Amino acid sequence: MRAIFKVAVYGAFLAVIAMSLSTADAAQTAPAVAATRAIGTVQSISGNSFTLKSDQGVAFSVTVQQGARVLRLEPGQTSLSGAVPLPLSDIQAGDRVLASGNPGTAEHTIVASSVIAIKKADVEAKQQQDLQAWTSRGVGGLVAAVDPGAGTVSLKVGTLSGTKTVTVHTSKATQILRYAPDSVKFSDAKASTLGDVKPGDQMLARGTRSADGNDLTADAVVSGGFRNLSGAISSVNAAQNTLTLKDVTTKQNFTVTITPDSEVRKLSTQEANMLAARMKAANGANGASGSNATGQETAQGNGRGFGRGGRFGGRGGGGGDLSQVIARAPKVTLADLQKGDAVMIVSTAGNSSGDVSAIQVVAGVEPILDAAPSASLPAWDVTGGGGGDAAE
Repeated sequence: MRAIFKVAVYGAFLAVIAMSLSTADAAQTAPAVAATRAIGTVQSISGNSFTLKSDQGVAFSVTVQQGARVLRLEPGQTSLSGAVPLPLSDIQAGDRVLASGNPGTAEHTIVASSVIAIKKADVEAKQQQDLQAWTSRGVGGLVAAVDPGAGTVSLKVGTLSGTKTVTVHTSKATQILRYAPDSVKFSDAKASTLGDVKPGDQMLARGTRSADGNDLTADAVVSGGFRNLSGAISSVNAAQNTLTLKDVTTKQNFTVTITPDSEVRKLSTQEANMLAARMKAANGANGASGSNATGQETAQGNGRGFGRGGRFGGRGGGGGDLSQVIARAPKVTLADLQKGDAVMIVSTAGNSSGDVSAIQVVAGVEPILDAAPSASLPAWDVTGGGGGDAAE
């Protein structure tokens, strides 16, 4: 999921950067109205000209006139007060640019008097910082209850002893985003409210955890109605990049599309057997204590399988966290999967006919499903590791 999360972070930055560039330019550009301008990503550059693909998909040819203002802005800045001069020759493909000036003689051409750039390298550095923040300060799980009036969400988070509840506190300053029902890209997520969050949704919240780990004050949350599927593959269609299976919990048939953003990995027999043995031990402990007394929680909450950061064997388990084991497992392709292989899948919510797109597919899980037929992948483990629950 790390690759998908990087796509997600980049998508989120596009909106932030576009707003930064627009706000900064409007705040300090002398003319009241620019004749024309475009915000987008540099595709190529030659001399004092470059091609720019706008955020609306339009290709612009930009010629930078002599004496034009060319500035470098850091990601997230909304004022030019911190911008610094940038040689035009330092602009490269992949940089984010706002070009403004007079329209050229041909359609979609600009003779730019102002170029404000955010370097691709700066965006990537910011992405990495944001990824680390979600890893170290994030907690994810299944939504148990939502109180929009109080601004709180109760999350079911998996642990060795079953599930625990973490209360996420939001405020007016909290960024709230919602995934699209048919997309695996975070760049397609939209600004939302807690009113759109429902019990059973998956949520990842980033913020400050309380000392006991039971509360988190969030500066950002993202949620979605994703599915956890598990079962044996019924068929594979490599030409259409799809596989079909019957989910062992719902008994519903699903057609799963493997997209370029989908991550497909395969556990080794040793890893799968280790996790299955630890799961059997954990389920035995749960049965003895009565902490997993209801089938409903097993089917719907993180108790269904492996909650994000759920650990097998407790502290010092030597890599028993499923998410960490998955992150180390080799990547495979759809062509490596066959009818009858057992898989665990996180997918989009999809439609009523059972068509979904895969976010993550993990094969080689036969021992795990033998130990717990309704096991599922970690909820919202977008970081590829268990760091989000470090407080535990």
